[in-house]
Amino acid sequence: MAVEPHKHCPICGTPIPLNELVCSPDCQKVWDARLAQTKRTRIILYIIIAIFLIIWAIMTFMK
Repeated sequence: MAVEPHKHCPICGTPIPLNELVCSPDCQKVWDARLAQTKRTRIILYIIIAIFLIIWAIMTFMK
């Protein structure tokens, strides 16, 4: 009783073939939205770190 190789949709958990990312267009929309949110969050984090580094450099070298 062997199960053919598969993986599960990261959104809803439905079994899908190994060569697919998600199971349906609805899950693809959710996946794309999550990727966009992750990218936006990462960019905001980098900007905040850069601002703190600039403020630190100004405070350090302006004494």
